[in-house]
Amino acid sequence: MTTTANPHATAEQVEAAWTDTKLAQVLYHDWEAQTYDEKWSISFDERCVAYARDRFVAVAGSPTDSGEGWPYGKSLEIGAGTGFFTLNLKLAGVLDEGTVTDISPGMVDVAKRNGAGLGFAIEGQSADAEELPYADNTFDLVIGHAVIHHINDVDKAFREMFRVLKPGGRVVICGEPTRHGDVIARQLSRATWWTATRVTRLSFLREKWARSAEELDESSRAAALEAVVDLHTFVPRELASLVARAGGQDVVTTTEELTASWWGWPVRTFEAAVPPERLGPRWRVFAYKSWLRLSAFDRAVHTFVPDSLYYNVSVSATKH
Repeated sequence: MTTTANPHATAEQVEAAWTDTKLAQVLYHDWEAQTYDEKWSISFDERCVAYARDRFVAVAGSPTDSGEGWPYGKSLEIGAGTGFFTLNLKLAGVLDEGTVTDISPGMVDVAKRNGAGLGFAIEGQSADAEELPYADNTFDLVIGHAVIHHINDVDKAFREMFRVLKPGGRVVICGEPTRHGDVIARQLSRATWWTATRVTRLSFLREKWARSAEELDESSRAAALEAVVDLHTFVPRELASLVARAGGQDVVTTTEELTASWWGWPVRTFEAAVPPERLGPRWRVFAYKSWLRLSAFDRAVHTFVPDSLYYNVSVSATKH
């Protein structure tokens, strides 16, 4: 596995990655590392602190609900990316001492830099979630966000999480794609990309709204690897059974984002298809507030809409 960041994958490396999913994970996420926060509108302020805290509480409960005190002492994040989940949960008071891992060295570098910018000295190293480089019973909390759908052997990864977790500790994995929700999101994204890249080439829009051919080619080449790095989607009840088999106790799943995902994925795709300077803060506020309103609607209808139709599934379990 690569141990240093490589942000510029060549066509030859991309070709090799089609038959080597772990190489694909490193190449794709090293490429994304420097622009990942901008792409996903990641920040370390009340907006993202509230989002991370709410996702955690939705599946693991608050201290009062779960009977477990915050902050958790030692936390490990797998597939941490640029540190979004760990750092925002630390800002929310959910965890104290954070350690981050990711198969991409570039992501780990950015996560450490983000932590330093917030005044946090977080530990971190490039590591495969299927072979975590930590001793048994080390952490009070193991977390992840939008990560297990990238892992080859999900069962093995969960066994590793419970191995390094202390007795009485908790695993919390949030934001994984459901089987049906992912199909809808991809169809919406493809339609948005096709439309946006063609409309912006019209003569009266091209100068201000079209990205250069080079930028679109680079995006398309890296995006092609998504077919390799996105390995799984999940059915909530099947995910719960998998976690129980791996050693989890008191397993809970929850699902989120129905209409919010129908809005969010086209918005993100549109943002990737046009020059970023054309979309100012007013657009971002509009997009975010629209997502909030739709998320509230999704929660309101959750009692009679099947879990399988929602886009995100999260799972939590303890180790006895």
